[in-house]
Amino acid sequence: MKQYPISRDGWLYLGVLFVIGGAAFFFIHPWAALLPALLFCFVLYFFRNPERTGPQSDEALFLSPADGVVMDVGTVFEEHFLQGESIRIRIFLSVFNVHVNRAPMAGKVVFRKYRSGQMLPAFKDHASELNEKNYIGLEQGGVKILVTQVTGFIARRIVCWVHEGDALERGERFGLIKFGSCTELFLPLDAQVLVSKGQKVRGGESVVGRVKASER
Repeated sequence: MKQYPISRDGWLYLGVLFVIGGAAFFFIHPWAALLPALLFCFVLYFFRNPERTGPQSDEALFLSPADGVVMDVGTVFEEHFLQGESIRIRIFLSVFNVHVNRAPMAGKVVFRKYRSGQMLPAFKDHASELNEKNYIGLEQGGVKILVTQVTGFIARRIVCWVHEGDALERGERFGLIKFGSCTELFLPLDAQVLVSKGQKVRGGESVVGRVKASER
């Protein structure tokens, strides 16, 4: 999928705000265009889609799937794809973070599932179980990981550009979540975790874990 500096998922919002702002400026009063202009700038900022370059030499590394702050790292039972104990890294994305999601490792998309749900604040512990959610399972060389996109209180739509059978490069964009959200990464139980709670990460750039040596 061709990428642009501003994600094309934001183009409709920008177009509508541009028309509203222009109409307000010419038919009401120039000051009436201030609010649409401010919203236009915010949407432009929110849907920014920067290029990212992560470590290239070590294929055993897992990269962060999103920009944001690590909410927690812990062991959980993942029932949908990994179907067993796994390490979960939860990342909270505020409205000021880049919201494009990226593949933590190179691999084939072997699992994808969407679940409708509520719109609780993404930083709540139970948001993952109740909110709208999208699952993407990747597999490469016997290593399987799962990434989930979780909506938040402001977010109203999950966007995913990949399907089962697609191949992704490490750091490649695969979707986004609109206006505040959470992204989860589930790693094998024996993976080495290289981030901790409260740490800031950048999607497609920050290293969050490593495959155990015998699986390289």
